[in-house]
Amino acid sequence: MILSDQTIRKMLDEKNLTIAPLNPGQIQPASVDIRLGNTFSVVEDTSTGIITLDHSIRYKTIEADTYLILPGQFVLATTMEYFELPDDLTAFVEGRSSLGRMGLFIQNAGWVDPGFRGEITLELYNANRFAIELKVGRRIGQLVFARMDTPALRPYNGKYQGQTGATGSRVYMDSDMNHGGS
Repeated sequence: MILSDQTIRKMLDEKNLTIAPLNPGQIQPASVDIRLGNTFSVVEDTSTGIITLDHSIRYKTIEADTYLILPGQFVLATTMEYFELPDDLTAFVEGRSSLGRMGLFIQNAGWVDPGFRGEITLELYNANRFAIELKVGRRIGQLVFARMDTPALRPYNGKYQGQTGATGSRVYMDSDMNHGGS
């Protein structure tokens, strides 16, 4: 079930859901607007020109109030907001249609797991042939919350728990790297 603005407000008031900082105007009828934070990361060049899943990836990270995302560029960014989700709530990150129409694709690789705590790292891609100026504090997307039928048996406690800033891939830490299984 998708949560309404009434339920979101109630959960925030009862401290069952944390979103900080939060302006009341960010709460929409069935979502909460998320704003762009001030941390941006890009993958550093490698001598081989290859990224593997088995080793850590080096990123160049900057803090800035404005970021110019070039045509065809991929950059990690962060939300301004810090979140704490209870064990029976998940959230979907959706980009803003107005930004998508400019050629800016906003992703976070799916959804936010129940039990997650931290800022949300966003994957941004400029599909336009022009650079796009991004400004900290601007609405970049929205979270749509869905209540689960029961609390998660094993709420999220993974490698991104507590993250702040634009956090790079930690796929090399996966324990399921059996290199031959399915």
